[in-house]
Amino acid sequence: MKHQWLARSEQSDLILVFGGWALGARPFSGLTEPGNVLLAEDYTCLDDPLPDLAQFDRVDLLAFSFGVVSAAHWLRRTGFKPSRMIAVSGTLHPASAEYGIAPDVIRATADQLSRASFAKFCRRAGLTGDPPALNVEAARSELHSVIARGPAADPGFDRIWIPDRDRIVPTAAQDAAWRSRSNVIKRTAGPHVPFKPGQNWAEWLV
Repeated sequence: MKHQWLARSEQSDLILVFGGWALGARPFSGLTEPGNVLLAEDYTCLDDPLPDLAQFDRVDLLAFSFGVVSAAHWLRRTGFKPSRMIAVSGTLHPASAEYGIAPDVIRATADQLSRASFAKFCRRAGLTGDPPALNVEAARSELHSVIARGPAADPGFDRIWIPDRDRIVPTAAQDAAWRSRSNVIKRTAGPHVPFKPGQNWAEWLV
């Protein structure tokens, strides 16, 4: 994995974000709140070290899109126990006709990836402005790795957010995937990238 700090402060709490595929920090650019926010991304390999998380008194995990299944795999590997775990716009089944993205769709996305197709993906996801910079080969490799790694066991997410207009991980697939966790589901109006400018991180950790 790669990582970057989105915010740094002297506070003792950390929000650890597992981002989505190829979007970088852009989905979270409008979220505000002083504190420490660390973004992990690029799930080609889950063995790359993150900064020492033991220095923080509290670590809340927010996993978005393919970050949901990738965070679940990472948590199982490392044994790390966040204080609170949040899933947004994702499931534990990356390639699944019933519980995620249809296998033929995700494989076609990888195999036919280009800057033009990525721009279309960003629009469908609800990302505004120009698409983030893209390394086509690296992004294709990451998708193949996510597919090959397969589904993950549920680490016990404390909150699951499902957007009502998700055209990437279809809303109906998320509903089906999380049916047994209905007590922790919250609906949110919006597309696959549901974060809105002016919101703060705390709104998504409730």
